[in-house]
Amino acid sequence: MQRWFARWPRLKWLQPGIGVKRWLLLALAGLTLIGAGAAGLADLIDAPLLRRLVAGTRPSVLSTLAQSVLFLLAGGILLAMGAGGLNRSLLAAFRRNTQGEVVDVVYRHRQRRRGPKIVAIGGGHGLNTLLRGLKEYTDHLTAIVTVADDGGSSGRLRRDLGILPPGDFRNCIAALSDDEGLMSQLFQYRFGDDSDLDGHSFGNLYLTAMTAITGSFQSALDESRRVLAVRGRVLPSTAAQVVLSADLTVPAANDSEATAEGRWQRIHGESQITAMRGQVQRVYLLPEDAPAYPEAIRAILDADLIALGPGSLYTSVLPNLLVRDLARAIAAAPAPKVYVCNVATQAGETTGYDVSEHVRALRDHVGPGLFQIVLANHTFPSSPPPGADVDWVHLPRSERLDYRLITRDLVDPRYPWRHDPAKLAQALVEFVKP
Repeated sequence: MQRWFARWPRLKWLQPGIGVKRWLLLALAGLTLIGAGAAGLADLIDAPLLRRLVAGTRPSVLSTLAQSVLFLLAGGILLAMGAGGLNRSLLAAFRRNTQGEVVDVVYRHRQRRRGPKIVAIGGGHGLNTLLRGLKEYTDHLTAIVTVADDGGSSGRLRRDLGILPPGDFRNCIAALSDDEGLMSQLFQYRFGDDSDLDGHSFGNLYLTAMTAITGSFQSALDESRRVLAVRGRVLPSTAAQVVLSADLTVPAANDSEATAEGRWQRIHGESQITAMRGQVQRVYLLPEDAPAYPEAIRAILDADLIALGPGSLYTSVLPNLLVRDLARAIAAAPAPKVYVCNVATQAGETTGYDVSEHVRALRDHVGPGLFQIVLANHTFPSSPPPGADVDWVHLPRSERLDYRLITRDLVDPRYPWRHDPAKLAQALVEFVKP
């Protein structure tokens, strides 16, 4: 028997244990009864009396009609049972990661397949929040991630092995996965102090291993997308090894060189900028001419919507725009471009900033007009967000704005200083032309 299966692989559907044959036979029996009932009705339509004789007696039209209807009903029931059983047998192997009934899963899948092409640019937790909401609307998602991270596990792997920092990519993969809860737990798992892997997360090590196996970091991301059922793509803004630098002022009491705002310093390294807790004035990317990743350029030019943020303004959002070719592609893209302003300020980076000051910082670095639409939150709880020198990002006081400001209730009820993924995604897809 196995030789027959080897010679004609399609015959494998008939081998024992698959659970297909019984349902096929039941469906075929249903089709046979439906055919017999349809033939009886056709005979009644074509000839008032059937030409078939039963025991020499011509059957009545009513009995033939009843018999045909009975065949049609019985055949329909058997066909439905056979099709349902066949459907369950065939899809059983693919239902491990689905939520709800198969019909609902198939419907959502088809809707997402017809969804818009959306490019999300940023990094950190803000980008993960955005992706978590948008993946319910479309499978055509592209996340473009900053590669300036040089701290923690990502920084160690970057220095030791020369790969792009995997941390933000790991988080995006988890956010875009179908089984996000388990994937997040797995990818975020960090090894303890009692091993040589101290401080490394499993997700970072996984991407590092995949890079060694596939030969490149992007191939590792592509294979991870296929293996882990990730709905969108994750791309770097540049494949170059870049360093983020910043001019900032730090408090400096009793220092003759300090200005009224504090002592001015230039800091190199994203992790060092965050650790200094000073007020960022300007950020730079070294080298300044780092080339944009080609696939990221193509995704931007082909997009139906481009979203920037939310996320740390100076260390997650702007490093992408400082890749000059990427900023030029955004400016040339015909899609609507939306900057998603943060719900709360960030100590050291945006202390005291309102929405317009976020926009001003973007323009100071990359010029005016890159993003014509600003999406901001207009719901502010009475109590301030947690943390020192942290406040809500308030709406502009001036009514004369040179950009289009759209406000919505975007806060997560559990953590009001963060965006709610569903609210944010729903607000953004409104900008996509039907």
